[in-house]
Amino acid sequence: MKKITILIPVYNEVNTLEEIIKKVEQADFCGLEKEIILIDDYSTDGTRELYKNYSYKVLYHDYNQGKGAALRTGFAEASGDIIIIQDADLEYDPVDYKPLIQLILDGRADVCYGSRLSGGKPSRSFMFHHLLGNKFLSLLTNILYGSTLTDMETCYKAFKADFIKGIKIKSNRFDFEPEITAKVLKRGARLYELPISYYGREFSEGKKITWRDGFHAIIALVKYRFTD
Repeated sequence: MKKITILIPVYNEVNTLEEIIKKVEQADFCGLEKEIILIDDYSTDGTRELYKNYSYKVLYHDYNQGKGAALRTGFAEASGDIIIIQDADLEYDPVDYKPLIQLILDGRADVCYGSRLSGGKPSRSFMFHHLLGNKFLSLLTNILYGSTLTDMETCYKAFKADFIKGIKIKSNRFDFEPEITAKVLKRGARLYELPISYYGREFSEGKKITWRDGFHAIIALVKYRFTD
């Protein structure tokens, strides 16, 4: 039986971690054996006390490095044939996994993105500047790489393991998203998008990405267009 690895980077998510793990456990993985890997990026809010309640593999960082660094650690330990990324908050719903996974299982896709912006699924109203930022970054991606993506910055990215493990990730923080997108597009990945639900958070609810991350995303998109 094939296996899927769910990578969950975690940083100070004591209020949401248990619920998101429950949702992941209940998700439909198309009959695949599942491997859940939690990567703790030096949480200091009590999140680390929760891991004792689970038998899943937990990887620890000795200092806060960022989402990209956490995923780099996770990819190195993943043993699944398919790898999917899940944030530790509740903005994304694992009920949306199935169609992403199925496209890869059917041999149609190497990489599958869940789009918050393609319509057809429930979506909490974006903060206006975040919506503009996401649309601009997707447009810039399409101009630079000749793609037609609607949501480059989405968390839900599913990969064939043998495809993603051949790519070296350098970014440590949220610039992981443009870097990985640039590199899969440059390698000619069969990349599909499917609509997903989105239950976005405000900063008061723990959202961490800021306008500064958008600036770094622009730099990454341009940089990786011309370098590896």
